[in-house]
Formats: sequence, structure tokens, C-alpha cells
Amino acid sequence: MRTTFANLLKFRLALIGLLTLSTLSSLAQDLDFPDFRSKKDNFAKIAEKDIRADLASFSLAAVDESIGKAQLQSLPVKDYGQNFITYQNDNIQVTIKTSFFMPTKHKLMFNEKHLVKIDGKPYYGGVYGEQPHNIIEAVTILVGKDTVPIPATAYFDLYDPKFSFSENGATRSRNGVFLSNDKHTFYIYMFNPDNGGAEYTWVIRDKQYIRRVVDWGFLVR
Repeated sequence: MRTTFANLLKFRLALIGLLTLSTLSSLAQDLDFPDFRSKKDNFAKIAEKDIRADLASFSLAAVDESIGKAQLQSLPVKDYGQNFITYQNDNIQVTIKTSFFMPTKHKLMFNEKHLVKIDGKPYYGGVYGEQPHNIIEAVTILVGKDTVPIPATAYFDLYDPKFSFSENGATRSRNGVFLSNDKHTFYIYMFNPDNGGAEYTWVIRDKQYIRRVVDWGFLVR
């Protein structure tokens, strides 16, 4: 699988073209049912300048701040399958694993025929209003010999991650693990093109989980 900036950069440049005609917030599709998704984890809410600057090198929500930003170094893909992907270099290993969404194990809240909450919470990724297909079962991180614990609250409401897509007969990915220039922070980035696109990033600094960043509504197909 090729996880390269070439595809992400190509995609971001196309989005910059759209931004000349519209703001990013206006790209989200209008829904004819209630949208309970919170914006508290949006890129626009981030106050830390260093995190904003790093995210601008790969995040679609930060595309209007990306001009002149140098590309961050990324981890190579070590292995992947239908339900997992592993990134690894000499010091860091990141594995994201998924499993099937089992509706009988969850409390589903509908507005008429539209699914709006799962277990009392709004959800992200996939097609909002429809039942997701997969859950994120675990995010496992090793830095050196140390395991970095990731709380379930970092991903429990994020669904249907897309590990790869096909392009011209090749398997590619818009996801990645990106290293800050000072090497103290790295970013685990996932993108799902469904329903206008949703992206989520987990921020890890000095072997600690710091926060997540969640955005959606990029009109991507």
C-alpha cells in the first residue's frame, strides 16, 4: 500500500480550489434531520499554535492554513489487512484494528428512519443517519518499549474507518502517522470519504495521548 503525500496533496490542492469559491464550513451537506454531532473537537477549536501548524500539513480541515507549510515526515506502512493497519519505524509502532458493528450490542436512537445517536452519543465517520458497518476496536501504540494507553473515549464514537482505496489498479491510503519536526509529537490520521468526508486525528506527545481532532463535511467522493 502506498501511503504518500502525493495523493493527499493532490486532494488538498483540489480542495483549495473549492475554497476560492466557498468557505470550508459551508461545504458540509445539509441534513433533513437533526445533527447532534459536536464541534468541540474541530480543528477550528484548537488553540495550540504548534498543533495547528502541524495539522495544517496534512489535515483537510486545516487546508486554508496549509500554504507554505512543510510536509511532516511520515511512518511507513508495515502491514495491513481488511480489519487492521500497522505503521512502524525504528522507534514507533501504531496499529489500528477494527471489527464489525453489532447493532444488538448498542442502543440506537433514530429520528424517523435516520440514526442520530449510538449509546446516547452522536457518532462520526461513515454516513451520518445510517447504521455504521465497523467500529474501531483498538488503537495500539508502542514507543520504544513503552505502551501508550489510548482511552476508549478517543475513538468509541468514530466509525467506519477506511484503511485504503484503489486507484489505477494500485492500493493507496489517505491515512498516515506524521511526526512533528521536534520529534516530541506525532499524529495518527484517519480519513473516511463517505457522506462528504470525515477525518480524525489522535495527538500523541512524549508518550502520552493529548487529544483528538474530528472534522467532517468535505464533499469528497
